[in-house]
Amino acid sequence: MKTVLSSEWLKLRSVTSTFHTIGAAALTVLLGIVWTLYVAALADERGTLRAAAPEQGFLPLVQMSLALLGVLAITSEYATGMIRTALITVPRRSTLFLSKAGIVAAVTFVAANVILFLTYATSRLLANGHHLGFNQVSFTDGLPMLLASGLSVSALALVGLGLGTAMRSTAGAIMSVVALLFVLPGVATYLPAPWNTRIATFLLPNLVPQMAGQRLSSRLGEGLLPPWAALLVLLAYPLVALTVGYYQLKRRDA
Repeated sequence: MKTVLSSEWLKLRSVTSTFHTIGAAALTVLLGIVWTLYVAALADERGTLRAAAPEQGFLPLVQMSLALLGVLAITSEYATGMIRTALITVPRRSTLFLSKAGIVAAVTFVAANVILFLTYATSRLLANGHHLGFNQVSFTDGLPMLLASGLSVSALALVGLGLGTAMRSTAGAIMSVVALLFVLPGVATYLPAPWNTRIATFLLPNLVPQMAGQRLSSRLGEGLLPPWAALLVLLAYPLVALTVGYYQLKRRDA
């Protein structure tokens, strides 16, 4: 197992797409700096301003970028035919798939948390002395949201890995992730009450604030799930996607 993990780690860091996706996610730090400077300038004119925290506002960029890493971790092997070599080297498909999932989860969790914490730190440093709303919250109070956000990124990357394995198509898997992250939450808001809130509660973007014990939004009201239940629902997404992906990997020839 250790050898397989080392092999998967070598494969992931040897392709340029890994650095491209992490680099795209890291743009969040730069965007957070620009956003903070912009709202700080507005606050100087108005005296006070309530603005969204950049690590929350730009979280979808981190989620989509690293979800793409999860997709490409498997679909690139199908595209190049390397999956056949991998299956010859590691005949037990469960070992190969679990190793790949473990490496993707570890890399995306570390990358996401580093990026989000850097965005948090730089924005608070630049916002010092300004009344922007988000910099009035202490680090201790903001920590649950940061950790929940980082966990959501890894969960979405594993969803991408599972869907990529099942579909063997980069475009198809990416579109499925986009639907989960952006399309379905938008559709849920137009459903009649109370189904809009009930369904939206279980959708991926709305699980992060619930895990941190915060409100969903002014439109959706309070979250219906306690933090531990929201965490379980979040973990169910990659579990289902990986189960489907493994079933297809075991069932079909490479």
